[in-house]
Parts: sequence; structure tokens; C-alpha cells
Amino acid sequence: MAHQADTATAPSHRVETFGCRLNAHESDLIQGHLAASGAGDTIVVNTCAVTSEAERQSRQAIRRLIRENPGTQVVVTGCAAQIDPDRYAAIPGVARVVGNEEKLRPETWNAPATDDAPKILVNDIMSVRETAAHLVTEAQGRERAIVQVQQGCDHRCTFCVIPFGRGNSRSVPMGVIVEQVRTLVASGYREMVLSGVDITSYGGDLPGKPSLGQMVRRLLALVPELPRLRLSSVDPVELDDDIWRLLESEPRFMPHLHLSLQAGDDMVLKRMKRRHLRDDAIRVVERARALRPDVAFGADVIAGFPTESDEMHANTAALLRDLGLQYLHIFPYSPRPGTPAARMPQVHGDARKARAAELRSIGADNLARWLDTRIGTTDRVLIEREGMGHGESFAEIRVAGGAVEGEIVEVTVTGRDGTVLIGERTVRAAA
Repeated sequence: MAHQADTATAPSHRVETFGCRLNAHESDLIQGHLAASGAGDTIVVNTCAVTSEAERQSRQAIRRLIRENPGTQVVVTGCAAQIDPDRYAAIPGVARVVGNEEKLRPETWNAPATDDAPKILVNDIMSVRETAAHLVTEAQGRERAIVQVQQGCDHRCTFCVIPFGRGNSRSVPMGVIVEQVRTLVASGYREMVLSGVDITSYGGDLPGKPSLGQMVRRLLALVPELPRLRLSSVDPVELDDDIWRLLESEPRFMPHLHLSLQAGDDMVLKRMKRRHLRDDAIRVVERARALRPDVAFGADVIAGFPTESDEMHANTAALLRDLGLQYLHIFPYSPRPGTPAARMPQVHGDARKARAAELRSIGADNLARWLDTRIGTTDRVLIEREGMGHGESFAEIRVAGGAVEGEIVEVTVTGRDGTVLIGERTVRAAA
């Protein structure tokens, strides 16, 4: 689903974003470059290529925007544009196609589009060796900011084209991350989400090869004024010892892990070329709960991967049910041309949809049961809008009587309204 970047400061500039948190972060950067460029009316479509459906939605949006906005320059960027720029350049009305590296450069947006300027500005993403420092001081919303710490991926899962859109893994130096977080905290943000394509590979390309956990530990030590820090998606088998220590003993490190799980059957995981097996996922969840009982889990899962039998699907369903994972992102498998999985025997589309629906139902049941266990507990809520916000484990909580945006309030959870908890400010007895 697309969302628009904040356009209050530049009504003639708009960014439509598809896909991941990293894309959302980069859309904020593009919006800032557009506002500073003095360019004419421009709509940028920041595409996603994680599934064929994501690409279809991007193309549909591009055609709609061109039709509804005559005279406006429509520029296409993002992973889909990076992987197949000619396809997007051929859409009538597209002014330019810009690659994932080029979209982050101010000069890309400073240069006016002319008839003799190249329509396609896309380099070889595999040649990029560094991730430049890109500071966002106006992230979406004013409470939680996304901070890019890593870019690209060195792994080659059989279903995925993202490495060809993002390039090889490269990390933002620790000092740059610290300065960016300090600036964002000084601007009023209360929570940072560290994001990337494969953030648990952080540091492998930096001097001394610091791990993700080492970077996070140093970041929290050097920015003591940061109230809350959260991670985006992590690989289950690449959580280092410092991450475990932070989860156990650092209250500013939020008890919420989103696992790049993908399946719960060992044969499917092997055919995906994932780095973990079913038992690895179980050990990660059990260890996290032993260290921090209030931890909550999200997970990405693909339903109907090629060759997946009914029994293999049942193994995934049982794992999700047994572990009680709360925040599931379920994707019916979507074949990507050029990937090994696209050449494997395919599961029928109706079966993929039915399996995805079953897994989503399990996720909804898990979430409801877990939310019920939160009733009677206390939580600290970062207020984001109209008395609503997220607790430390990422449960959405409505605070009775309201609260000020940006405030972190302690509440006692008193009930549940669907997927939203109801909380009242905690009253403590006088000493």
C-alpha cells in the first residue's frame, strides 16, 4: 500500500511510497531534496520489487498519477525501477527513471528535466561500495524516526530480487549514526527505529567489523537522551551476544523483535536458501522470552512457496501457532522472473491464497490472546496521535483521557477493543 510523504512545506512536491521502512525513510530524504531544489511540480513514485504484486501496484499508481496530474513531472525510482529501468521508462508520461543510489543525491533533484537530459539515471548498484550519510530531520510523524544503518544484502535467497535492487551489504559508520540520532532527538523525536535491508549483517564491511549489537550498545551509551530504540526486521540466527544482553538489561531497548522467518518447515527453508531452520527460530523465541518476558514478535512469512506440500504448510502453521507470534506479515508467494524459485514447481494460486488466509487467521488469534494477557499489566506508551500510541512491545494502546503527542506515559492496561488495548494512567501511592 502506498503512502504519501509529508508535503506541508512543499505542496507542489509529492512522494508516493511502496514497500518497506527503508523506502519510507528514503522518501523523506527525497522530499527534503525536492523542497530544497526549487524544481517545478513533481511526483516521485518510490517503487517496491519484493513481489510481482508490489510491482503491479506501483505501475498502476504511476499510470493513475500521470492521468490525474497533467503537466506534473512524474519520476519513477525505487527497487523496481533499479532492476528494470527500461520497463518504467517506456510508460507514456514518465519523465525520468532514477536508480536507488541516484535518488539519494541532492544533485539528482536539483537538475531540471530537459529534452536532451538522459531519461534513465540508473547505475550498476553492485558497484556501490559505501552507504552515504543521509540525515533526516523531518521524518514521518514527529515521535518515531527511521534511521538507516545498513543498505544492501550479500545473501541470495532463491525467491528474492532485492539484492539486485539494493546492491551488496554496506554499513553506515557508527559515528555518523550517533550524530544523526542526536540531531533527531534534539528535534523532538522520542524513538528511533534502526532500519536496513539486512541489518544483522551490520559492520562486516567496516574497520574492526563491529556487530549490530556493539553498534546499538555504543549508540545508547553515547546518546543517553534517547528514550527508546527499536530494531526493524532481523535474521533469526544473526543476533549477536550484545543484542541479547541489551534485551535482558537495557530498558531503552524495546522488547519487540521482527523476525525474517519466511517458513516453519526445514525443507522449504533449505529450498529458500535461508540461513536458519525451524529449531533455530524456536530457540530464538524461547531465549528472548526467558530474558525479557514481555517481548513481542513479528515475523515475515511466505505462503505457498514452490514445492510446498500440505504437510510442509502444516509445519509452518503449527510453528506460528505454537510460538504464538503476534505480528505476522503474510505474503502469498509471488514468482519473480530470474530467480531460482520461479523455475521450481509452483503451488497453485488458489492454494497460495488459502494458505495465506489460514496463516493470517493464526496471527490474528495469536495477537488477540497475547493482548488479553496484557490486561492488568503496566506499559509505557509513546503518544503519537489523539491519545493513541504504541507500548514498549509495540501493542497499540489508547490512553483514556488522552495525552500529549510525543509524551511517554505509564499506563495500566484495563481492557481491549479489537486489536487496540485501553490504558489508564498509572496512579502510584505516595511514599
